Amino acid sequence: MTSVTEVSRPAGKASDRGRRERGVVGHSPWFLVLPALLPILVLSVGPLLYGILLAFTDAQSGRTESTQWIGTLNFRDLLHDTLFWESFRIGLVWALGVTVPQFLLALGLALLLDQDLRLRWAARALAIVPWAMPEVVVGIMWRLVYNPDAGILNETLRDAGLGDGRDWLSGLATALPAVILVGVWAGMPQTTVALLAGLQNTPRELHEAAAVDGAGAWRRFRTVTWPAIRPIALAITALNLIWNFNSFALVYVLTAGGPGGRTRLPMLFAYEEAFRYGQFGYAAAMGCVMVAAVSVMLAVFLVGRLKGGDEA
Repeated sequence: MTSVTEVSRPAGKASDRGRRERGVVGHSPWFLVLPALLPILVLSVGPLLYGILLAFTDAQSGRTESTQWIGTLNFRDLLHDTLFWESFRIGLVWALGVTVPQFLLALGLALLLDQDLRLRWAARALAIVPWAMPEVVVGIMWRLVYNPDAGILNETLRDAGLGDGRDWLSGLATALPAVILVGVWAGMPQTTVALLAGLQNTPRELHEAAAVDGAGAWRRFRTVTWPAIRPIALAITALNLIWNFNSFALVYVLTAGGPGGRTRLPMLFAYEEAFRYGQFGYAAAMGCVMVAAVSVMLAVFLVGRLKGGDEA
């Protein structure tokens, strides 16, 4: 009787210990993810939820009364705010005007840097210089380039006999194209790096086989190169479109939304409503609309990727 008890106790202790170990192992993925998940919840999800809540209130700066719940009144006012929808249109023009040339130029540069050229390492290093510069620094630098009196652009035009130059960032017709040019220059390196990585992962044997079959440069690009980099191209283009639509710092430093609102992107409009006029609730409603627009862009991209995967 004693021997049976003595034998059974270690077995029970072992089984208890095994259950505890299995419990720890079962929960270990959450413990591993938690350190990375907490900053996202605190710095991203939390402010997002608070902003959505704020959009349904009349929160303002400098008021002594308590904030009141007003439902969808901010959104109803927003539907009739022509200035906001004009900024939304400008934001779409800006996003497309930057993203499309950015991709085409980055693709050409990536194809060039993928060739076996002399000093290719130096060219690759120089190609990512704009990416390493903060947007504020880029904006200040290009303000000097566009300076109407001593800017290098106007000086070059005068030396070439093409006129006395102009104030590019203050002209109603030139401000948005000038800012778009800066956006293309500043964002092209990251697209170039992504596409170049895809090109370098393309097997050289495929190009050699296509060349042996008599395929020209364009046919090799269409049948070998593009299918290999297509997933990367779609992903980086979608991300660029979202990033450009949400741009703030670069345009703020260059024009602050002027002249006459010609470069006032939605983020700039919401910033002015919140921090210049103190309409926090109304600005939060604008933010909700922009989040919805970005969500639609993401949904379109994901649906396209899923269909592409099914076809493949």
